Amino acid sequence: MEDLPNVFPSGLKTLWNSHTLIETQKLQNLLEEVTHLRAEISSLKEFTQMALESCVKTDWALKSSGATIDIQRTSQTYDCKDSCLCRILRFFWTASPPDTILQPNVFPGNCWAFKGHQGQVVIRLPARVYLTAITVQHITKEASPSGTVISAPKDIAVFGVDADREEETLLGMFTYNVEKDPMQTFPLKNMLLPRAFSHVKLLVKSNWGNPWYTCIYRVKVHGKMENQKGSTKGPDK
Repeated sequence: MEDLPNVFPSGLKTLWNSHTLIETQKLQNLLEEVTHLRAEISSLKEFTQMALESCVKTDWALKSSGATIDIQRTSQTYDCKDSCLCRILRFFWTASPPDTILQPNVFPGNCWAFKGHQGQVVIRLPARVYLTAITVQHITKEASPSGTVISAPKDIAVFGVDADREEETLLGMFTYNVEKDPMQTFPLKNMLLPRAFSHVKLLVKSNWGNPWYTCIYRVKVHGKMENQKGSTKGPDK
């Protein structure tokens, strides 16, 4: 019994040291896992950026390259010829057809407008394409005769559409920011899980405040044609 007071503190110290060693090792392992995870995330970001940059030069939504609008699945063009607003704007804006968004001529008023803040357009691509990104373009506030761009789309969802089976696959949701560059490119989920589509659906869920209509100036669709083997050739930008 006389040795117990001396044995107990020594055993407790050994137990504490052992516990500290185990916890330190766990912490070291955790730090190594975090470092490894960060490296993987960094590599994934680099891969995504490289893939996006390599495909963004190709635009599959050019009318001159064979892209067309699926009118039956597209919102009706806004007709405002009887309103006071159109009488004010008649000198620089007239109703344009949906395929205006498939042409490179972007200038104030040369856009496709649909009624309200919600609408959609379905683009029929000239080939089946592995979709990687989509570009939306509007005009700047400085270029707008009204000094505003409240008719620009805001919240947008992109779907890949398989015409044969009438299936729609959500590829991404994003916000077009009128405070940033007028031409904005957004990567799609299809980049990592590729599947080729013959149509692209652009669903506009809201705009920047115009209660009458929403304008889309230009849409570009980026990706790689299904039957290309290692080649990135396609229509010019």
